[in-house]
Amino acid sequence: MLINLNVNEEVRAKNIQRCREKGILLPTFKQMMDPSTVPADIKEKLSHVGLWDVDPLNLFRITWKNEPTKQGGTFGGVNYIEVPHELTGVKARILALVGKWFPTGAHKVGATYGCLAPALVSGNFDSVTQQAVWPSTGNYCRGGAYNSALLGCQSIAILPEEMSQERFAWLKTVAGEVIATPGCESNVKEIFDKCHELDAQRGNHIVIFNQFDQFGNYLWHYKVTGSAMLEILKEEGVAAENVRGYVSATGSGGTLAAGDHLKDVYPNLKIGAAEALQCPTLLRNGFGGHRIEGIGDKHVPWVHNVKNTDMVLAIDDQDCMDIYRLFNEPAGVEYLRKIGVSEADLKNLPLYGISGIGNVLGAIKMAKYYEMTEDDVVFTVLTDSSEMYTSRLKEQNEIQGPFDEYAAVRALAGCFHHQTIDGALELTYYERLRVHNLKYYTWVEQQGKTYEEINAQWYDKDYWKQIPAYADQIDALIEAFNKEVLAK
Repeated sequence: MLINLNVNEEVRAKNIQRCREKGILLPTFKQMMDPSTVPADIKEKLSHVGLWDVDPLNLFRITWKNEPTKQGGTFGGVNYIEVPHELTGVKARILALVGKWFPTGAHKVGATYGCLAPALVSGNFDSVTQQAVWPSTGNYCRGGAYNSALLGCQSIAILPEEMSQERFAWLKTVAGEVIATPGCESNVKEIFDKCHELDAQRGNHIVIFNQFDQFGNYLWHYKVTGSAMLEILKEEGVAAENVRGYVSATGSGGTLAAGDHLKDVYPNLKIGAAEALQCPTLLRNGFGGHRIEGIGDKHVPWVHNVKNTDMVLAIDDQDCMDIYRLFNEPAGVEYLRKIGVSEADLKNLPLYGISGIGNVLGAIKMAKYYEMTEDDVVFTVLTDSSEMYTSRLKEQNEIQGPFDEYAAVRALAGCFHHQTIDGALELTYYERLRVHNLKYYTWVEQQGKTYEEINAQWYDKDYWKQIPAYADQIDALIEAFNKEVLAK
């Protein structure tokens, strides 16, 4: 069983009682995919609740379809943008889901719910006596701490000490504990080591929701993110032969699952896994540190379906930093206005966080590699927004000097228009197997997975296909749980 749904009746009853006392109901996967099915009374109440408020009603805002407003919104269509050709310099259309309009301002809140909700409704997590541990390189621990706060349970957020000040400042307002581990976003092992330390110290008093091996992460993105992209394709009227690509940073491996859903519908689609050139784990079995915050490296996540990945796309972190400055410094915005970028597209610039910029650059590389045309579409994800990283602007000004029009010209020409296919590797069968085999060193040698499990991921044709079916089982558990919460 890849997601533990064995019911502990005693703990489940405690969770029901806690939710009853706090007036908490849980959304189903169906409601996250289609929030028009959310009960009318909940929608009415949400119209008076802020997007980031620590209010359990915001559990129902774990969807790509929130109204793009920070106060009092309900639901609408999928939040996405088309990256303008003036920026990308390629013929293909690049469509990007927008993560800013989730609670916490990042889509990771969905992945954490996909891990937490099944444990809550099955009684495999005791919300009264146990702490939820959220190991992360950035946004995942923010989402986990937030969802824990909505449910009134204690949390421990773990993230590298070199992550942005904005993340730490906000986490301290919602998490029970915040633990900074050594290093930057590529120092994942140090996060795992801290989890082992906590487990040894606290035992049954904690439950570790490790995004890198929890299939609730994969499931949420397959179902919710993947279905959102399918809706966009229908809305845009894209012909099947023009649905060409999907690109996401490797990160925890979860967001790549949306590509698996797309490929199930469009078998000719190419899935690209992006990573930092400064830490080329998939590209060259390499290592290092980088500044594309939150994507995690130096290992292959357990929930990454490597056999379904077609390309590795290595992105230079300096390109991401220069574009971040281009989008957020007045001289950069004015230069883009001067060359004809529309006011509507300029208004969208704050929707791009640093990792989102990296994803767009990966999409550009894919479009160039496969020589895509005007009718072709590549999907990607803007996982969070610029507001997560504003302190980086001051840092880069100190490192690189003030950002002026000359810097803007260089950023647009060098980082966007002259983005090359260097660092783009099309994976053969044995290249995929090489990447998959890297899982052994992290997951079998260090994290307790078995030889049989790692082989099943590669050789069992049904291994990955069985995961989407868990959504219906979890929804049934959630519906029964909510019914008992509402019972007198």
